[in-house]
Amino acid sequence: MNKMSRRERVIKALEHKNTDIVPYNIELTQQAAQNLKKYTGDPAYLDDKGLHLHPYQYWGWPTENKKGSEIFLDDFGVSWNRSGADKDIGVIDHPIISEPDIRLFKEPYLSEKRFREEIERHIATAEDKFLVAGIGFSMFERLWSYCGMENALIYMITDPGFVDELLDKICDFNIQVINILNEYPVDGIYFGDDWGQQKGLIMGPELWRRFIRPKIKSMYDAAKRKNKFVMQHSCGDISLILPDLIDVGLDCYQTFQPEIYDVDKIKAEYGKDLSFWGGISTQRLLPFASPEQVRETTRSLMERLSVGGGYIAAPTHAVPSDVPAKNILAMLDVFMGQ
Repeated sequence: MNKMSRRERVIKALEHKNTDIVPYNIELTQQAAQNLKKYTGDPAYLDDKGLHLHPYQYWGWPTENKKGSEIFLDDFGVSWNRSGADKDIGVIDHPIISEPDIRLFKEPYLSEKRFREEIERHIATAEDKFLVAGIGFSMFERLWSYCGMENALIYMITDPGFVDELLDKICDFNIQVINILNEYPVDGIYFGDDWGQQKGLIMGPELWRRFIRPKIKSMYDAAKRKNKFVMQHSCGDISLILPDLIDVGLDCYQTFQPEIYDVDKIKAEYGKDLSFWGGISTQRLLPFASPEQVRETTRSLMERLSVGGGYIAAPTHAVPSDVPAKNILAMLDVFMGQ
């Protein structure tokens, strides 16, 4: 087999074809990146390690309100408090829609000029990687960022008409973003939206199908109009809706957590229709195992899950700060030693 470019390798994997090596990727939280820099002495340590994906994500460009503040305001009017442990996203400072009244919604502002400039810079630095661009907080997460988690779930029961209206507005905005991405040579469009808990869906499958499924179908359809691969991130257990996701056009599911799923069983059941990205646990393996255990588990997962293509090896999430740098390097040893 001739040596493939990284982009070609990911595309073949997503087409459920065998590749010369298993495509792989690593993303780091800010704190994990600082830890790796301190351990290796090299702030650009991962740059020449053959990572296969070149990701860009829009979720509102949270901008610091004032000097010294850890409250960041995004394009949707939501304030994110990053004074706690999570420096990448944070938690919402307060709901901006305090009751189920669509008149409280204010249209978000997208600077199209800035967005296009960022996409063009992203493309210019892709080298031969698979280009991924997408939307974080793309539907349910945007709903609860507006309303607060408890209220969002309550309104699904008490005020379904309001939830429909708000999700329609979120979906319309997202399709505006997708239509711009469709003008560029982006390979995959990524949607970030956590639906799962450690067991089952946060809102349950019935409410997910009632509110979320129609909107993500519209977004997936918009991406498919330009033949983009559709990639969906959701933490937690979403096993009950994997058939729904396949039905509405999903190509690749990320995070694929092994502490939640029997990954071999899920691969056997859905692997002809769905590719998987992740599988290397940031919850149990990477923070707590020895480097040799990390190597052994990573190697085994890659051998099993890559059969017939359909697998991108990666941590299940952006690597958090509690993962020792030596375990990141152990995983990378396996990736690069194929």
